[in-house]
Amino acid sequence: MTAAVDTAVLDRDGLGSLVDALVGDGRTVVGPTVRDGAVVLAELASADELPYGWGVELDAGRYWLVPRDDGAVFAHSAGPQSWKSYLHPARERLWSADRTPEGDGDVSFERHTPDAPAYAFLGVRPCDLRAIAIQDRVLTSGRYSDDGYGARRRGALLIAAECTEPGATCFCVSTGGGPAADPGYDLALTEVIDDDGHRFFVRVGSEEGARLLDQVPHRDADTVTEAVARASVDSARDRMGRALPPVDLRTLLGGSLDADRWDDVAQRCLTCGNCTLVCPTCFCTTTEEVTDLTGDHTERWQRWDSCFDLDFSFLHEGPVRPSARSRYRQWLTHKLSTWHDQFDSSGCVGCGRCIAWCPVGIDITEEVAALHAESETEA
Repeated sequence: MTAAVDTAVLDRDGLGSLVDALVGDGRTVVGPTVRDGAVVLAELASADELPYGWGVELDAGRYWLVPRDDGAVFAHSAGPQSWKSYLHPARERLWSADRTPEGDGDVSFERHTPDAPAYAFLGVRPCDLRAIAIQDRVLTSGRYSDDGYGARRRGALLIAAECTEPGATCFCVSTGGGPAADPGYDLALTEVIDDDGHRFFVRVGSEEGARLLDQVPHRDADTVTEAVARASVDSARDRMGRALPPVDLRTLLGGSLDADRWDDVAQRCLTCGNCTLVCPTCFCTTTEEVTDLTGDHTERWQRWDSCFDLDFSFLHEGPVRPSARSRYRQWLTHKLSTWHDQFDSSGCVGCGRCIAWCPVGIDITEEVAALHAESETEA
């Protein structure tokens, strides 16, 4: 990296200038904003659309938007969306085919060129930064690469927002992460609000990040701002709302296929797939054909799918996993155990979305703890 500075400080107006610079560069800026009673991700035209003065309270199956007195912009936990919605969209056309007008029975095919706007993601949480890195491995580093994801990812600029106030459903530390941003960002912001004002401690992570910082008003990082920022992040590490048990989860889940706990959770699980929809790393898709009424034109679309869907494991005589027990077990075991076999890491970053947005409040940390307790009893 050839950045002139490694750290800096932006004030509140500087954050607005940062968004203006991104828009001026022709980038599609996506960041958090308040809409429909939640902090959601959406296209931003200016920093005025950011959720200044809003926070959230979370619990299993519950999400509340709450006002704050300090005007903080990033003091909220992850909302229902992740950046997956933009890099790996829920529905994407792959190709189309048309009968030739000559009526000779020939068919012409056209491969769809994926949309690849120059994204700038503002406010990427450290858990989501790790999730993007996981999806990079899943979708671009294997034998079969997702061209659409790759094109969008290559053009995306990532501005992380380190966590200073974890939510009640957060458990990133117990997945090997934490509230500090890992490498992979272009800029990392840590929000500081104290008697010296509202400002952001900035760390530069790439040459593109350094170039962007040069376009906006900033000042050299002072020791007080840096110390407060780092202390706030360190404090957040000790205030996680939940935790996975400190055991070898890969071995635990792999050895719990016949556990009685699966029956217990199956009685509560609706197999609705909400957990896979909000998960920032779930990547499964299926394809569907869409034709016009004449039969002369058809399109193939890729769309998100879920291992909770009966059709997901459907073979010629029916689904391989017909029960709620088998489908929930597949999801959790893959996420925490067999994901290692495929991608050399866990598939969970501890964002807690699957807990907050489960309509019946199933808690992944509670289920894993129960499986561990059952395994200890049988040992």
